[in-house]
Amino acid sequence: MKWITRERPKIDRLACPWLIRKFVDNDAEFIYVPYDQVQEEAKRLNAIPFDIPDVEFTHYDDQCTFDYIVKKYKITDPAVLVMAVIVRGADTDRHDLAKESAGLQAISAGLSYNHTDDYRLLETGMLIYDALYSWAAHLQKQNHLQNSPFENLLHEVYKKFLEESANDRKKIPGWVKNLKEIIQDQIDTQLTFDLKTISHDLELNPSYLSREFSKYFEDLNFGEYIRKIRIDKAIKLIQNTSCSLTEIAYLTGFSDQSHFTRIFKKHTGKNPSAYRKNLQKSKPGTKSK
Repeated sequence: MKWITRERPKIDRLACPWLIRKFVDNDAEFIYVPYDQVQEEAKRLNAIPFDIPDVEFTHYDDQCTFDYIVKKYKITDPAVLVMAVIVRGADTDRHDLAKESAGLQAISAGLSYNHTDDYRLLETGMLIYDALYSWAAHLQKQNHLQNSPFENLLHEVYKKFLEESANDRKKIPGWVKNLKEIIQDQIDTQLTFDLKTISHDLELNPSYLSREFSKYFEDLNFGEYIRKIRIDKAIKLIQNTSCSLTEIAYLTGFSDQSHFTRIFKKHTGKNPSAYRKNLQKSKPGTKSK
């Protein structure tokens, strides 16, 4: 089976070939071409396009192509599931997802810089992901310093130093207050959230904002925080209005009621209709039927 994507791979376009060969098709062939030629060459070569917009094998919501392949082929290997989070964090510049993501991004950028031949880069990348898989399967709980008391002591001293300076590092930047106001305005007016647009308004780099966001917003990434406050608003509407659930889904920015129901249940443990029924039962003078 042939697979095709855009040239100059760095993370997802190296991780996905590794995953496909190891768990989907041992004989898979991978082709790299300029971005504007991917779709045309895919048809000509009868190849499967991946990691580009408007194809099946691509990013969905906050997840990357590697995640989609794991779900598509129902890969349940525990080590692969660990790797998926690392790859997602590196590929989407969300290093808060896994501490290894920053390292993977650095290594991937360095590989791409050192190798101008995409197929040589793929060959080297395969070795990197073999190593990452072995770490995830056998070594992730092993501490590098555990067999060196002296180095471990230095590590503890450094850790204490970091803790003592935590207050300085946790000073809240001015953009955090501005961002909270922007989010509240958009929640109240049902505008579409666009991290790049918001970054531009705040005069911040989108990658920086994505990376720093969770530090000041309840340890949640941008998408998770937005969903949380939308659900908080939905709860208030259920408690204080007679709006239908369809209306509430619209008023809180969800594209359809099924998506609203799924996210609501994830946050509260109940679907919206059950939540409303329990609320009505608990009100004085209301008899359950």
